[in-house]
Amino acid sequence: MKIEERRASEFMNRCDEGHVLLASLMLIFLLGVAGMTSLYLAGQDGPGISAMKEDNVAQQLADGAADVVVSWFHDPTVTPTSVAGLLVKRQGDLTSGPSFFDVAGRSQFVGTADRPDILLDAANQADNQTLNDSPSGFSNALGGLGRILKLKVYGPLQPGLLSTVEVTATTVDHRPVTRTVQLQLGALSIPAVRSAVQVGQTLGAMQVGSESPVMVHWGDQRVLGDLAVQRVEDLALKSTGAPVTGQSYREMPSAQDRWTEYWIGGTVSVIAPPPGQGTNPPLPENVHQQQYPTPGVRLDQWDYDQLKKIALRWGTYYRLDPVGRLHPQGATDSDQGIAPAEALKSQVIGDHRGLVFIDTVDGQAPRADNMGTLVLDTDYFEGLLVVQGHVVWRPRAAGKSVPALSPSQPGTESLGARVPVQLSGIHVNGLLYAAGAIRTERSIRLYGAMMAGQSVTSIGPGIGIEVWYNADLAQGLFRGVPVVYRAPGTWLAKY
Repeated sequence: MKIEERRASEFMNRCDEGHVLLASLMLIFLLGVAGMTSLYLAGQDGPGISAMKEDNVAQQLADGAADVVVSWFHDPTVTPTSVAGLLVKRQGDLTSGPSFFDVAGRSQFVGTADRPDILLDAANQADNQTLNDSPSGFSNALGGLGRILKLKVYGPLQPGLLSTVEVTATTVDHRPVTRTVQLQLGALSIPAVRSAVQVGQTLGAMQVGSESPVMVHWGDQRVLGDLAVQRVEDLALKSTGAPVTGQSYREMPSAQDRWTEYWIGGTVSVIAPPPGQGTNPPLPENVHQQQYPTPGVRLDQWDYDQLKKIALRWGTYYRLDPVGRLHPQGATDSDQGIAPAEALKSQVIGDHRGLVFIDTVDGQAPRADNMGTLVLDTDYFEGLLVVQGHVVWRPRAAGKSVPALSPSQPGTESLGARVPVQLSGIHVNGLLYAAGAIRTERSIRLYGAMMAGQSVTSIGPGIGIEVWYNADLAQGLFRGVPVVYRAPGTWLAKY
């Protein structure tokens, strides 16, 4: 019996070993099949992955080209001459200023995909030059990876938007892929600024040392009340032969400018008139007084609620506290706030701050009892500074040298008619708006425009504000602000 039991046990052990061997062989077979399958699938998926990569590149090229189109709305210097006239604001009126929309809110772009407002087709040699071979075209955005075949700009597909942009791009790889993307553009409703200086009250007073501290180049000066100057020569004479430079009027033999007009609601007074000419000496022909109430001094209206909404979404929002410190949106009442110099200083030319909205102390529309005072002591600010209060201007240094373009001559709108000028000592490059008063404690230079709801004063004689007007503001072009933007949720890869 023991022998039979031992033989049975050996038989069972051999059976177990056989099962293990069979399982091992099956596992090796299955792994071999899986490996062969993986190699086969890898060989099959290689072209598919490559095609997906090319497809993504083509979409990105078309998307980058759409961004270039958006930039055309903001900077005339990069806009192709063939389309520049179609991208400027062609609606609006004398009261509201230029706009992309009519009074009913309809966009000036009315075309369709079949009959677009703007069509550039690379099959046309001139269009191909604009699309693919021009420094102001798309070559930098494409990075040599592809070409733009077609660009269309036509009416918006959704009410309230500005336009539809459709771009077809192709890669330049050995297996080129062509794709078309479509997106829609919206536009911010920031009113154009059509004068170099706008003052809502009287500018200057009839006593020595209290004359107007403001001097204007390249644009209009508009004052709702009276204007008082020290001498008749302080009113720039309009002359087509005036030099176009960055010189101060104090550096010129006589104050002359090609564009300056004075529109004064009340009267113009001269503190020290020429000998023998009495208290009402003759004024230059470009000085227009007693304009209010008729025909009226046209001051651009910047609505508090509208600008606040734009700043909360697209810009920077601060609340000004009673001691002049700034509190960002969402900050608690217990925080210490930020010093204006820390929040507002632009480090270098091109460091745009965009739209900076500084609210009243209580966050309500400005009144006589809720406007704080902002001490603007930055050396250089670039952007749109909208202060719902008073401003004391006290820069610490001499400012920066900035490139500028003069306005075009009357009747000439081409970009080439604008003279490039280097302006030195600029403290603000853009716009300074104050709902209240502006007071300067040292001589200031500004390139852009200045607007004050109340008056503009200085601490004494010889301390003034000199403004060179940026004519782009007349078209509502504000650097660093998305005047035209991609409308969220409208991007579509068509084919």
